[in-house]
Amino acid sequence: METAGIVLAGGRSSRMGRPKAALEWHGSTLLGRTTVVLGRVVTGPVVVVRAPGQELPDLPAAVELVDDPVAGLGPVQGVAAGLASVRDRAEGAFVCSTDLPFLHPAFVRRVLAGLTGVDLVLPVVGGFRQPLAAAYRTGLAALLDARLAAGDRRMNSLADHCRALLLDEVALLADPELARSDPGLESVRNVNTAAEYESARRR
Repeated sequence: METAGIVLAGGRSSRMGRPKAALEWHGSTLLGRTTVVLGRVVTGPVVVVRAPGQELPDLPAAVELVDDPVAGLGPVQGVAAGLASVRDRAEGAFVCSTDLPFLHPAFVRRVLAGLTGVDLVLPVVGGFRQPLAAAYRTGLAALLDARLAAGDRRMNSLADHCRALLLDEVALLADPELARSDPGLESVRNVNTAAEYESARRR
């Protein structure tokens, strides 16, 4: 299966107080690091979805930029735009937010591996679904557009309208590489505030 990587960078970062994408991360930026991690795993393009007119930090030359067609519709719109941009070049895509400083290639690889016979692979960590660290069939772009047209902007509602595989901690860590590389499943830990960002950098 040809796979792509999609990173959503269009959030307002209101709790952080400054754009998360440009936050420094040990010689790079959060966004830069995330695109590099995805590029190490996927076989096809890596795409960053941004808000219309949004400025981004420097990125690897191979990374593609896609603009949200409509601002302010939340992550469902961003996922739909990202999937639509790669559906002619990849069957599946790992979709994530910018602010996952501990995202590990083994996690991306494990989640994408579940995308066989289903449309969506949705990790469940700490009792919470993780739709912005999940694998999607790129053909779901049309379904997401339909959900938006119906006024449904809830990320987790998609699992009720397609063939979804939910992976809890036990299922995820059954993968030896992931259990060795990220036993605490820190890959899904995001940073929403300045305090969380500084704590993550110290770690």
